This record gives sequence, C-alpha cells and structure tokens, in this order.
Amino acid sequence: MLKIGILAVQGDFAEHKLMLTNLDVNTVEVRLPNQLENIDGLIIPGGESTTIVQLLDIFDIKNAIVKKAETGMPIWGTCAGMIILASSLTDSRPTPLNLMNTVVSRNAFGRQIDSFEEDIKIDAIGEPKYRGIFIRAPMFVEIGKNVEVLAKLKNNKAVLVRQKNLLASSFHPELTSDTRIHEYFIKMIENQIQNKK
Repeated sequence: MLKIGILAVQGDFAEHKLMLTNLDVNTVEVRLPNQLENIDGLIIPGGESTTIVQLLDIFDIKNAIVKKAETGMPIWGTCAGMIILASSLTDSRPTPLNLMNTVVSRNAFGRQIDSFEEDIKIDAIGEPKYRGIFIRAPMFVEIGKNVEVLAKLKNNKAVLVRQKNLLASSFHPELTSDTRIHEYFIKMIENQIQNKK
C-alpha cells in the first residue's frame, strides 16, 4: 500500500496528513533520515522556510532528501516547500536544496496581511477551477529547462509547476477541502512505482 512521508519538522504538516488520511493513504511524519527509507513520496509543507532548512541541517536529513529526489522519488513542495526545492533564491537565505530548475522569491506577494485567494485553471486536474489560498506566498522569478507550468494566476504568474518527479505550488492546497492536487501527486507516485517495475 502507498506510503507518503510528510516532512514534519515545522509548518502545517498536520493539514497535509489529514487530507491524505481522508484519501485513505498511509502517511509517515518524517523528522529523521531513516524515516525516508520506506516511503513512496514526500511532501515538504508550508511554514517558515529558513527554520525548516535549519532543522534539516540539525536533523541531518538534507542530503537524504536530495538523494531520494535524484533516484526519482516524487517530492511536492508547497509554499515554503517550493522555496526549499528551488535551485536558487532572490534572498540571501535560506540555502535551497537545488533540486528544481527554478529561481524563487520569498514572500513575493507581500506580508501576512496581503494574503489572498484566487480561482485557478489547472488543466491537469480538470474543472472546476481550483481555489488557491496564498499566504505570504513565494513567487517563481525564473522557470528553467524541463519545468512545466501547470497553473498561472490572472496576472500570468506561474503558481504550480512540475519538473519530472518534482512538484511545487506557491499556494496551500492542504488548507482547502479540494483534494484534487493531492490526488494528482498520488498519481505521480503510482506512475513512478509502475515505471520501476
């Protein structure tokens, strides 16, 4: 049976866990390198990106995540997770994992008070439009080679992208009742498992 890890060092990992549990998916809260061993995919949740990266170093888990990504394990970063997956940032810190061919700007849409919601068209999950929740959201400043844009805002800014086994969203799907992006990630994992057979 499918098992998805959720990085649980900081941030809103509990909301992702609840959504996956409601989809009858086994979950593991990941805090240590050995907890990455028997999972099929990993979610890096929203939270404070600088704190999460510091804790990845403290728990000595950063290199283990990079190795898993390089072996093809699907990884999805939401908000802070999107920052952590990037190749580089417009900010001086934190140092991202350099997994996804993107340049990201933290808090690009403004502070907490500037949080907003918008209906987004996402062909990969079909109709109706998806209600995106943006809280101190990061922004893609550059999108490089092999990165597919799956969704944009009305202002043409990309907010959901995929690069092979990596998925990144600047919004918070775990804060809605709409499970379609989680289902899309589950399908990514199932396809990866199928391709390994």
